[in-house]
Amino acid sequence: MGSFMYNFSFQNPTKLIFGEGQMAKLASEIPKDKKVLLIYGGGSIKKNGVYEQVASALSEHQWGEFGGIEANPGFHTAMKAVEKIKAEGFDFLLAVGGGSVCDATKFIAASACFNDDPWKILTEGARIRDALPIGVVLTLPATGSESNPNGVIDNYETQEKLAFYGRKLFPQFAILDPTTTYSLPAKQVANGIVDAYVHTMEQYLTFPVGADLQDRFAEGILRTLANNGPKALSEPENYTVRANVMWSATMALNGLIGLAVPHDWATHFIGHELTALHNMDHGQTLAVILPSMMAEKREQKHEKLLQYGKEVWGIDSGSEEERIDAAIEQTRAFFESLGVKTRLSDYGVEEQHIPALVEALEKHKMVALGEHRDVTPEVSAQVLRRCL
Repeated sequence: MGSFMYNFSFQNPTKLIFGEGQMAKLASEIPKDKKVLLIYGGGSIKKNGVYEQVASALSEHQWGEFGGIEANPGFHTAMKAVEKIKAEGFDFLLAVGGGSVCDATKFIAASACFNDDPWKILTEGARIRDALPIGVVLTLPATGSESNPNGVIDNYETQEKLAFYGRKLFPQFAILDPTTTYSLPAKQVANGIVDAYVHTMEQYLTFPVGADLQDRFAEGILRTLANNGPKALSEPENYTVRANVMWSATMALNGLIGLAVPHDWATHFIGHELTALHNMDHGQTLAVILPSMMAEKREQKHEKLLQYGKEVWGIDSGSEEERIDAAIEQTRAFFESLGVKTRLSDYGVEEQHIPALVEALEKHKMVALGEHRDVTPEVSAQVLRRCL
């Protein structure tokens, strides 16, 4: 556990096309001979003008559409899209929406080329050797899924939320136009900001390894979100604010800030069980768990907690323990300032629900989480009790 940067190799093939009016580039990014399936969620893109922009950009392409991807994308819905692809011969997928639509599209892209039961990708980590090509039009900044090869899928029948990964799943391109986010409901904006913030914390709030630039990257994202988050809610059509939030969410999880450093991810994995069993939004689960995880692991994260408090929130007076308390409190207050509640009781989850959550973690082999692999089921239960 020396304080040296970890070795790494980095390659992110996704072309990012950022800014207002960039939707027009869509036509030239997808080869003309491809038959495109446009995949989207609940239909908000038909109300906010994004659907028309995409349709006009695809006017010279053969294309069809598949809507109805859930906020927590469902396995069975994805399988219906795969049936449509096989029946109608689509060979390029275009995700138009937020992280849920991106994640579903990745799973659909892999499943359409998978020669066995796609459920094995989720339950057995079956290798994804091939996938249909993917493009993204991002309308909700949150997950960074538009330029990474990861995703999460829910099975509503078995009440499971499972992650998957494959190098073939990097989108070929992503169009990021901040104006497409103006009409988002405040709750989705807030959840997205929390998600991007916690993605950054999972790669930053561990222990020091002398990776100065990675720390500055992470602190830069955290400060940008802290400064712009509340404004994104009070000034929904402030382009500068929306652009900064959108770019921060992409940079939080496209691989760059996580190079050379230890990762945590315990907050995310515990959060997945809250979503699966209690249908909480992903962002809500993170806002609840992170402050309690910070408190539970304050000894192991001591140095980074002090650094975080100072560099992100300007906390540099008082004893070390007081500064850590203040850093944790400031984090909770930030989430609350976005309207995202940070206690399980706010969501109707109580002490009697904790054993089932811990049992689900054990079932999914989430028994040695965190940067030190010391977040056992017992520790997860402690963290959840702190969240009440």
